[in-house]
Amino acid sequence: MAWEDIVTSTALPAPPTFLARVRTFVATPRFARILSLVLFFAAWQFVVPLLPTRLIPLPAKVLGFMWDEVLGNTLGRTTVWEAFGISLARLGIGFGLAFVIGVPIGLLMGVSRAVENFFHDFVVVGLAMPSLVWALLTGVWFGLGTGLIAGAPIITVVLAALPFVIINTFEGVRDVPRELSDMATAYNVARTKVMRHVTIPSLMPFFFASLRYGLANGWKGLVLAEVFAATSGAGWNIKYWYDAHRAQGVIGYALFFILFALFVERIVFQRFSKRVFKWRPEIETVAEPGAGLAQLEAEQLVTIGADGGIAI
Repeated sequence: MAWEDIVTSTALPAPPTFLARVRTFVATPRFARILSLVLFFAAWQFVVPLLPTRLIPLPAKVLGFMWDEVLGNTLGRTTVWEAFGISLARLGIGFGLAFVIGVPIGLLMGVSRAVENFFHDFVVVGLAMPSLVWALLTGVWFGLGTGLIAGAPIITVVLAALPFVIINTFEGVRDVPRELSDMATAYNVARTKVMRHVTIPSLMPFFFASLRYGLANGWKGLVLAEVFAATSGAGWNIKYWYDAHRAQGVIGYALFFILFALFVERIVFQRFSKRVFKWRPEIETVAEPGAGLAQLEAEQLVTIGADGGIAI
């Protein structure tokens, strides 16, 4: 082989062209998210003027309101920072109580058939109960709450989140591999080691499910309770701007809720989940030629996310 052929065969590949880089970026999930936001705001800007109403503000007006709230230039009694600070404090208290109550109940339901039968119907009713009903009931029970420790919002968080904590803890205990438990018993492994190396790892995916679904339902219940039975918080601010007939305030706070939910999901839960489950290998599913739908569904069940759980 000539020297020129050797040099040509070992040369570095040519860098990708501009069109190739564009096609690669278009195929990424980030582009899909950006495109969805651009199309949403474009539809908002150009479709709203065609509607037979002038009560829906345009994006510029809503974004201007949100920017003023962020800077503290608000006509309301509290800024968005103060409102969300109060609401998050209530959410933390209520969800903490739900975990303190729900985890022991779920553990007992997992190890005792009698306890499971005792609490089963209550858990099912709690899962089926809308957060709006809890908000209205706690408003009737505790009245209009003032201050940070308002009874109705906190109890609403507890009632809305508690069933999800119980059911996921219960399913986590049932998901503990029976073979490992029997092996530990046969070899007289200490209970503390079994709890650390068998039970807790099996509970972790359901623990994350409890956090995700419990917080989501507790947050929705909290906002509703603040609308009906509180004088402060993010939910009360929505009511304030609604009573003031400022649609940009209502829509602006709805967008604040969306931004908060995205922050909790992508920044908090995903990063925390990756850190906790970094020991788990990622399984890639490759469908064989001619694989049927049933086989694909079965393989997808094997590759379900690390922080799965029970959600109703």
